[in-house]
Amino acid sequence: MSNNRKIPLRKCAATGDMLPKKEMIRIVRTKEGEVSVDLTGKKSGRGTYVSKSEDAVEKARKQHSIEHQLGAKVPEQVYEDLLHAIRREAIK
Repeated sequence: MSNNRKIPLRKCAATGDMLPKKEMIRIVRTKEGEVSVDLTGKKSGRGTYVSKSEDAVEKARKQHSIEHQLGAKVPEQVYEDLLHAIRREAIK
């Protein structure tokens, strides 16, 4: 019974699914209002999560769900960074 640790779950901004934090990518808005991909999950600021799937990122882009979650405009580059991170991880 030693491995009874709780797995932290987070809700995907695009799909609404609850998934383990490890299966998601964090997007953060800093105090300055800058939105960026947080691959470490440790940057300070308001964060939201997206599933590590290209479909989820495209859905978030279409629905502007990340913008709603963070209350800030999300630059196109952030979506590109998300897709790049997902594709890079898929290769491993």
